Amino acid sequence: MKPGRLAVGILSATPLLAAAQSVTLYGVVDTGVEYVNNVGAAKDGLVRMPTLTGTVPSRWGLRGTEDLGGGLKSVFVLESGFAPDSGTSNQGGRLFGRQAFVGLSNKWGQISFGRQYTMLFWATLDSDILGPNVYGSSSLDSYLPNARADNAIAYKGKFGGFTIGGTYSFGRDTVNAGPSPSGTNCAGENPADSRACREWSALLQYETNWWGVAAAYDSLRGGPGAFGALVKSSLKDDRLSLGGYMLLSKAKLGLGVISRNNEASSTAHSQMYYGGVSYDVTPAFSLAGQLYYQKYNNSANKVWLGAVRATYSLSKRTSVYATAGYIDNGGQLALSVSTGAAGSNTKAGGNQFGTMIGIKHIF
Repeated sequence: MKPGRLAVGILSATPLLAAAQSVTLYGVVDTGVEYVNNVGAAKDGLVRMPTLTGTVPSRWGLRGTEDLGGGLKSVFVLESGFAPDSGTSNQGGRLFGRQAFVGLSNKWGQISFGRQYTMLFWATLDSDILGPNVYGSSSLDSYLPNARADNAIAYKGKFGGFTIGGTYSFGRDTVNAGPSPSGTNCAGENPADSRACREWSALLQYETNWWGVAAAYDSLRGGPGAFGALVKSSLKDDRLSLGGYMLLSKAKLGLGVISRNNEASSTAHSQMYYGGVSYDVTPAFSLAGQLYYQKYNNSANKVWLGAVRATYSLSKRTSVYATAGYIDNGGQLALSVSTGAAGSNTKAGGNQFGTMIGIKHIF
């Protein structure tokens, strides 16, 4: 057969080959301008364009399914986080740092393999009203927006109102990003130490059409050189999350608590409480606010954070917003109100105000 006829034959067959497969390109671009005061001991102010998050982190991705027959499907997700101010990759420079997995699903649930969310993410998805907002829970616990694991096996299934799930990772984070929470230098998969850098999590959730509750446990093992002083495999950083939400006619209420036991810290035990509400003033205009309180047992360290956000939808895909937050540190804590970018921590025991205006587009 001549090359031209062969090419025509291949192209004509392509729709038949692709008919049983669905692939979607999707993404979010979210950025704006932020002001934060009381940065460092000199109490300087800072104006910047955040690199990490606005209302949500920017990302693009591919997800797809293929019908294998008999109710069985193959699934995959490749999702890349990026900094819209500079165009660089987030999550420690990974190409697909947010998610990269392949799996199978049927009526009994989904099993998947690769880099993916731990069950802590799914447990707080609805109860944490502001979620990964530039001022929110991630300002108090930097792991929350990075609750993912490399080299992970995950299962999640829904049975009536109940959802159960779990993850197990053989090496939770292969990237060294400084290190930092987005790349914690804990590769694991070490034949000399089978516990090094393992991760596991479990989820139990119950939902109706207007309320839901969820509980999750997330456990991180340490390894040589790992971020956050988890430098030995005998050390663990565990979180227990309990939360719930309620849907009303125009409002959503959420509250929860995350109890943490970080064996690498001198103040190992802490609890973070949060409660928030969102309200649709009109179909296009919404308001949301949340309060957070975190305390460390047997220590003077404690912190309050409050945040509000107003969002106006210009269309189904484009919205503009204004958000503000205030943090009050106690003891030796010097947390920043903002997780928009590194480098804005206040002084120990200090307070800080931040505000941001921005735009979000979904595709």
